[in-house]
Parts: sequence; C-alpha cells; structure tokens
Amino acid sequence: MRLGLALGYWGRGPSPDHVPLAQEAERLGYRSVWTAESWGSDVFTPLTWIAARTSTIGLGTAVAQMAARSPTTTAMHALTLDHLSGGRVMLGLGLSGPQVVEGWYGRPFPKSPLTATREYVEVVRQVLRREGPVASAGRFHPLPYRGPDGTGLGKALKPITHPLRSDLPILLGAEGPKNIAQTTRIADGWLPLYWSPTRPEVYEASLADAPEGFLVAPMAQVRVCDDVAEGLLPVKTMLGFYIGGMGHAARNFHADLMARMGYEEEARRIQRLFLEGRREEAVLAVPDAFADEISLVGPRERIAERLELWRKGPVTDLLALAPDAHTLRVLAELNG
Repeated sequence: MRLGLALGYWGRGPSPDHVPLAQEAERLGYRSVWTAESWGSDVFTPLTWIAARTSTIGLGTAVAQMAARSPTTTAMHALTLDHLSGGRVMLGLGLSGPQVVEGWYGRPFPKSPLTATREYVEVVRQVLRREGPVASAGRFHPLPYRGPDGTGLGKALKPITHPLRSDLPILLGAEGPKNIAQTTRIADGWLPLYWSPTRPEVYEASLADAPEGFLVAPMAQVRVCDDVAEGLLPVKTMLGFYIGGMGHAARNFHADLMARMGYEEEARRIQRLFLEGRREEAVLAVPDAFADEISLVGPRERIAERLELWRKGPVTDLLALAPDAHTLRVLAELNG
C-alpha cells in the first residue's frame, strides 16, 4: 500500500504549511500529493505551485469538479501540468452535488449522472490520445456544439499541443454503487470519500469487476496523538460539515453513503441539526465509532495496529490528511 498526502482545499486563505508538507512527503517516499476544490480555491493552481517546488512526487486532483470546466478545458489543464511536471499528473474528477453545481457553477445537475460522467471521461481521453479531432455526440458534452442557440459554425478540433502521456491516469470520486461500478470500467482508479477497512462488504459488489492494476485511493485523516477522543474531533468536524451541509436535505450523497455504511439514523440526525443551524451539536452527534473507523488517530502503537487492517483490503494508495510533518514521518515508518 503506497502513501499519498492529501492537502484538500483552502479555507480563508492559503496554508503556509502545504509546500513544506509536500516536500517532506516527497523526501519520505510518499507516492503522491493531492489538492481539492469546493467553492473557493481551485484545484490546479496550488498543485502547479507544489509541482514547481518538488521533483518526483505524483500530483493528483482529488477532485477537480466536472461542472467547473468543460472536459476539453480540464484536459488542457492536465496535459499542460503534466508537461511542466515531467509526467507526474493524476487526474481525479468528481461530479459534486446539485447545491454546488447549480448554486455555484450555475449549471443544471445532470439527470443522468453516470452518462454525464462517462461522456466527460471519454472527451478527456480523446484529447489525451490526440488521434484526431475531438468530437462527441453526447447528451451532456456535445462537440462541436449544435444547440439551437449556437451559430452552427463549430468545428471539431485536434489539440495543438501533443500530450506528454496518452495514458495519463484518470480517477473518479464516485460514491453511489452504480457509479463506483462504472468507475471500474471507464477509469484507472477510484477515490473513495469514506473508507472503512472493517466494512469491505459496503463496496465489494461495486468493485467485483475491477481490472488488475485498478487504483483504490481513499482519503483518511491521520493524526498521531495521545488522546484519541481529542484527535477525532477534526474528523467529526469534517463529517458534520459534509454530512450536514454539503447537500440538500432531500439529496445529500455524503449522508446517503454514511447511511449505507450502517449509520442511517445518525446521518439523518446530523443533517437535521446542521440544517437547523445547530452546527456544534451536529458535530458532536457524529459517532466516535464512525469517525474512528474511517481515520487513523491515536498513539503510534494504535495507528500501527489499525494500519494493518487497511493493508489487508483492496486499497492501493492511502491518501493521508495529515496535519504535521511528525505524523507524516510516523506513517511512513509504520508503512515500511
């Protein structure tokens, strides 16, 4: 099991720790470093900044939101950074949810998410293969555009720049069972939001047809500390926000996933409290057991014991949301 460093997206502003953490991760032999985006900082600019200050570590997006860019634009970002970094990019993509897609990007959330994802990935792959002009008769990402409000002058174009790698890895941040199953067919890997090594049955059917070499790269908060309960608070804060606030009460993919993992009643209670404005109560309502099983928190010996559970399953890359260099070093030592 390889290690990656997940930096997430910015809060109020850029963190001065991100570049030093990425450099330390590279020195320790971590395979990759990953950035993210929501509705603030974008995913590619910080990754480019990190690329300029590192030399070997892989550079991943976890995730680039599909609604933020047309598939050709995303392919342009990926192939440009891949050239500048010497072939280190791993392109992680995700749909996000209706609140963000419609509220922030001003676009309709696709009524057929699987079809929209499949079309998006195919267009990106066409750009990267550069075998001919990029064209798609798809419902969501038609190229050239032939809509009634267009000029009719659109022309299928072949990318000017020759991509460095036609097989640049594409990973998807899928959550639903059908979406995960499709991911094993159209992508090179999967970026689970929550992964519990004690509940392999949650994803077993969806991963049944995954090909050899398919990447499974979940993110997990990792924190070396003496007090487990205190160490779990940042995990619970994150869960309270995602389950309570990252989606509508009637359509929240993160809450649905928590429910499928055996915590349906708790997920709905967190949603209710968060949407009522009782955010601190929502965080405290996150069960310690759930926060604990999807993270690695506690003294070194406890993390070592629990890390063995992660090794036994299909996880190929553990992407650690680690707050400090000491935690990065301990995890690297324990992983061998």
